Amino acid sequence: MLRPGDLMDIASPRGTFVLEESSRPVVLVSAGIGATPVLAMLHRLAAARDPRPVWWIHTAHDRAHHAFADEAHALLAQLPNAHEHIYYTAEAAPHRDEPHITQGRPTTRSLAAMGIPTDTDAYLCGPPAFMDDLGAQLRDLGLNPARIHTEQFSALPAINPGVTPTASIRPHQPPGPPGTGPLITFARSGITTPWSPAHSSLLDLAEACDIPTRWSCRTGVCHTCITHLVAGDITYTPQPLEPPETGTILVCCSQPATEVVLDL
Repeated sequence: MLRPGDLMDIASPRGTFVLEESSRPVVLVSAGIGATPVLAMLHRLAAARDPRPVWWIHTAHDRAHHAFADEAHALLAQLPNAHEHIYYTAEAAPHRDEPHITQGRPTTRSLAAMGIPTDTDAYLCGPPAFMDDLGAQLRDLGLNPARIHTEQFSALPAINPGVTPTASIRPHQPPGPPGTGPLITFARSGITTPWSPAHSSLLDLAEACDIPTRWSCRTGVCHTCITHLVAGDITYTPQPLEPPETGTILVCCSQPATEVVLDL
């Protein structure tokens, strides 16, 4: 429990889910507390009185569970070309003076009616199923998949390789063209594959191979993904908040500098 006068170690913001420098329209999509990172983007846009078209699309259970409702509404009022669309999944139709609130969930049809251009940068945060659905709907409207950015605010179920039961999918080579980089060997899984810069980290490669891993933050903070390095050298991007013990690495933010053998 914190008390007045307590000292805390606080790190700077981390991660890659950030508002890109661009003149393209912006769509900020969230569900529940997934509004938190896109609200920061909205603050930045409002502070600059950004002239770009901005769509704020948020889904909540009902009015009582609508996070940051007043704050987001006030920020949108500071933008010259903002569009607010709120969806309540478990509340009756709103009053006439709240046309921006709809009962239900976003659909491809309702998104199309908003007039979102195909050259838009979209930022999605919420439960995985929500982001999968909304991402697919935005792609159906013609948005470039490379401009649809997502951020999970909760991890997939943690897995202890060889200790707790795991999915029955056998580890395999990653899909797509083979890489041309140093060989990466996942010793427990019996998989050796060349590194490709198409993967952002060794964790990303492991997931592409359906190799059981543990993770939570994906930015080198929590150490949930700590893994024994059997052989080889790696580099970190970004640097971990605290380095792991000698002989171990954080696979969530590491890339190979040489051939690597991991205890996965």
